[in-house]
Amino acid sequence: MSADEIIDIVDENDRVVGQSPRGEAYARGLRHRCAFVLVRDARGRVFVHRRTATKLVFPSLYDMFVGGVVGAGEGYDEAALREAEEELGVRDLPRPAHLFTFLYDDGAGRTWWSAVYEVRCERPVRPQAEEVAWHAFLPEAEVERRLGEGEWEWEWVPDGVAAYERLRAWRQGRPGGSVGSSA
Repeated sequence: MSADEIIDIVDENDRVVGQSPRGEAYARGLRHRCAFVLVRDARGRVFVHRRTATKLVFPSLYDMFVGGVVGAGEGYDEAALREAEEELGVRDLPRPAHLFTFLYDDGAGRTWWSAVYEVRCERPVRPQAEEVAWHAFLPEAEVERRLGEGEWEWEWVPDGVAAYERLRAWRQGRPGGSVGSSA
């Protein structure tokens, strides 16, 4: 999505209250919707990548999710599949499984409803050069180690870390987000 593409603006209950160009929504701190997709390969490893320096939000940081902003009138499920296929460079990916939705808010004007998904990709990936500067499939224990020991601590996207922490809590049956779909 470019900064000019139109996205839905939503309220604290994830109801659409307007629309805005994406760049303006970021600049004004308008709440919108995003899809996060944890991608695993055939061996169960997690796709980790470094975002390009040209990204509007969190440039050059590492992420354990692919995904992005939900377009105007688009549902979370459609956005999750579209974003995963685009960023991975894979067609006919299985539909990502929705796990939960939560409100991300960093308290500094970055706030979005975040639908978290998981999908298995058993095909070779060809990540989108405009989105992904580096990538690898890492064992989940390696992702946990890099998060826990702070090896990449200051380089991870903060919304991805928040989603991953909630995913860990969700897997353990602890409250971590709103279970179920919001769209």
